[in-house]
Amino acid sequence: MVDVEIGGQHVHGAHPSILNVINQRKNIKEKLSGIKHRIGVYSAKGGVGKTTVAINMAYTLSSMGYKVGLLDADIDTPNVMLFLGKKDVVDPVYPLKPMDVMGVRAISTGMYVDDEKKPIIWRGPMVGKMIREFFENTEWGDLDYLILDLPPGTSDAPLSIMQLLELDGIVLVTTPQKTAATNAVRSGLMAKRLGVALLGVVETMSFDKTSGGSEVAEALGVEVLGRIKHNKKFDVYSDSGKVPVLEDNDIREEFLSIINRLHIPGVR
Repeated sequence: MVDVEIGGQHVHGAHPSILNVINQRKNIKEKLSGIKHRIGVYSAKGGVGKTTVAINMAYTLSSMGYKVGLLDADIDTPNVMLFLGKKDVVDPVYPLKPMDVMGVRAISTGMYVDDEKKPIIWRGPMVGKMIREFFENTEWGDLDYLILDLPPGTSDAPLSIMQLLELDGIVLVTTPQKTAATNAVRSGLMAKRLGVALLGVVETMSFDKTSGGSEVAEALGVEVLGRIKHNKKFDVYSDSGKVPVLEDNDIREEFLSIINRLHIPGVR
């Protein structure tokens, strides 16, 4: 056991692993000092539109004149580059360099896998190591916003990110279905337990008289940032490597509304 300072308070008899997390967190804070705001996009399960929300938030901010980075932190099932139509494979030369894709600096393990159908079969420690590489050994430069497409669930990978990175907050993503909403509440409670702010809820695949987003928001004491209408154009654009907010004014307006509801200093 060791004595440590946590939040300005002296803690006696803390486990050595806590000291390790504190040191890593401090190092990451220094490495990412050029990034003003860090926003995680999070869901309890895959398939609810988390990556779609993360990408379109990033490009909406970029279109507003901000310098934006996009981190695909879903290490073993990376989809960001596929959605952006980028299948180029690069050598992992350190320090790692994000790829400039239409003005947004994006990085993903998908950049380093030579076959998009090849599974990334890594145990937890390897996933955690890759996450730290994206924080500690990547040249992000100066950014106004870093948007993180977080891994789903409440296990090791999202836990590590929330412990190591000082986030401005998290945007929760759910669909209208009851099961998705229930799982989103679980994810939100995990973030709260770790002291991470919840910025609000986005309901995707929304249609008339849906309530999933409202149920999540009410349970967690946050607001619904927006309801993204069920729209086949998302599939068409994403499958062709196009960003919906750059192609469709109605979709852009939906995401502009979400961005303006975030209540983060610096968003005009």
